[in-house]
Amino acid sequence: VSYSHKKYDDSNYDVGFSANARANNVFLHMVNIKQHGHLKRMENYTDTRFHNDLWQIFINPNDWKLNYIHVDYDKWVTKDRPEFAQPCPDVYHFPLLSKKFSWHIIHELESMPGDVFEGSGINNDARLQGGYENVPTVDVHFTQINFQQEWLKVLRDYVGPIQRRVYEGYSFHGSAFLSFVVKYHEQGQRKLVPHHDHSTFTTNTALNRQGVDYQGGGSYFIRQNCLVRDVEIGWTLIHPGRLTHYHEGKEITRVLATSSSASTILRK
Repeated sequence: VSYSHKKYDDSNYDVGFSANARANNVFLHMVNIKQHGHLKRMENYTDTRFHNDLWQIFINPNDWKLNYIHVDYDKWVTKDRPEFAQPCPDVYHFPLLSKKFSWHIIHELESMPGDVFEGSGINNDARLQGGYENVPTVDVHFTQINFQQEWLKVLRDYVGPIQRRVYEGYSFHGSAFLSFVVKYHEQGQRKLVPHHDHSTFTTNTALNRQGVDYQGGGSYFIRQNCLVRDVEIGWTLIHPGRLTHYHEGKEITRVLATSSSASTILRK
């Protein structure tokens, strides 16, 4: 029985299949209490990148979640605030992204022509609206790789529900001042000076393994006198941005592989 039907276009493949089944006297018995799989939409799929599935969160959200969201995320989205790990005051810790996401985004950046990080890490930054960065980092903005809208959907669909759990009374609605991947290296940026983030809250997601891919590092919250280190790949720190959580990135002492983290500066 074919999915194609001259009366229905490809977007109505289910109707076309049913019509063909009826025409061939095939009895259809529908069972909707079990998941037997799903069809993947391919009309907007491209093959211009190494890991094209990264850009499929809008078209194939179920597959995107299976590939790139941490396997334990759903366990955390139903927790109450006291159940969340809190390594520092008002700094929370939860699983967000899979290891596959880490490997794919790093490989994607490393495979781009030239040095995609070149030109960053200085105060004068033409990528920013004002052209100036107070606390520069060696980074790639998601706008540079046409991943900004995909990442905003990740924030809305997966970070937003966690934020409402840990910071009650505030609701994130999907705008971000800046989203980027930072690269730390012995021959490049080794640390990040003390600063406030220009945000309501900030997320930082580990893309490498502390103690395996690099040594040292970590986020140090100065007012709280608290260091967060040894964050697992795909796990995310979420903390207030302005006013209360003045912080710095501790120095990387040794790099055994590319050390990266995905950061998002979030605000209304």
